Amino acid sequence: MRAADPVRAGRALGGAAAAILVLEGIAVLFVPRGIAPTEGLGAFRLTVLISLALLLILASGIQRRERGLHIGTALQVPLLLTGLMTGAMWFVGGVFVLIWLYLLQVRKELLGSMFGPVPVPGEDDGDGAAAATT
Repeated sequence: MRAADPVRAGRALGGAAAAILVLEGIAVLFVPRGIAPTEGLGAFRLTVLISLALLLILASGIQRRERGLHIGTALQVPLLLTGLMTGAMWFVGGVFVLIWLYLLQVRKELLGSMFGPVPVPGEDDGDGAAAATT
């Protein structure tokens, strides 16, 4: 199934990706509260967690650009690895990774590519002929 208006679908999916990244950043900010009483919260752990949260939130701001999805996808790995600090993050991070993969699958179904640029009707598609618009 292809989107009737790929530009609009691309914007909506970019907004959804940005929202997911912001929620991931907020979830990472809850980790220090969870590990401080049990395992202890050192300066290194706190720095790593706050840096990851900031990266996730900043990555949400570049989801309109083509490389935004690449950066968001790459940040899913350190998000999942926060499970090394507290076991609950294996579950929380795993759920977010599954949501991210679902978003990429929906993008592939609607736009034809998980990471490519949003196809604009009427633009030259590379074979020398412009796509017909109806």
